[in-house]
Amino acid sequence: MERARFAHQVAEKRRLIKQYKMERERQQKLEEEEEIKRLRKELIPKAQLMPYFDRPFVPRRSKKQPTVPREPKFCIPHKTIKCCRMSCNDMSGPSRLQHLPSYVEKAEALYQQRGQLKEEQLMKKIQILVGEEEKLWMPIVQGLPWTTDEPKCLIKPPVKKNTIPIDLKLHSDIRVVERARFAHQVAEKGR
Repeated sequence: MERARFAHQVAEKRRLIKQYKMERERQQKLEEEEEIKRLRKELIPKAQLMPYFDRPFVPRRSKKQPTVPREPKFCIPHKTIKCCRMSCNDMSGPSRLQHLPSYVEKAEALYQQRGQLKEEQLMKKIQILVGEEEKLWMPIVQGLPWTTDEPKCLIKPPVKKNTIPIDLKLHSDIRVVERARFAHQVAEKGR
């Protein structure tokens, strides 16, 4: 009797665990479907608005700082190559490392001068291009939205002379008149 009751309790417990697992799996599936639906709603691609092309493009200067170059290593570390140690230590007169700062300073000065020169040339080119585009750009209202420029007075084209209608004689009209004459003559002879 006790064995049967114990077997029944074990079977009931297994059934409840199985039912709990099935319920949990069903809940997970529902949650995954909800998550997928939510993600699909969020990931709808939306078109970007077209930019306005009613004004000439003027590039803006970047606000980022220019990159700072690293100093090059002119001497190989002593541990890797033995001949470098000898060449650096056996130098007569001022050592090689004492000459490096002046070379680096000269290089930096040259780079700065070159950068300033390039920047000035670029700014001149941009000013020339902007000036040319402003000369070519006529602010006439051409159906573009939100223009604030006043339209220039355009020269009207010369007025066409009035056309004089030509007296046209159509072939069908001529035939109608001839048939009417013939019918009139036949009617007179028949009387």
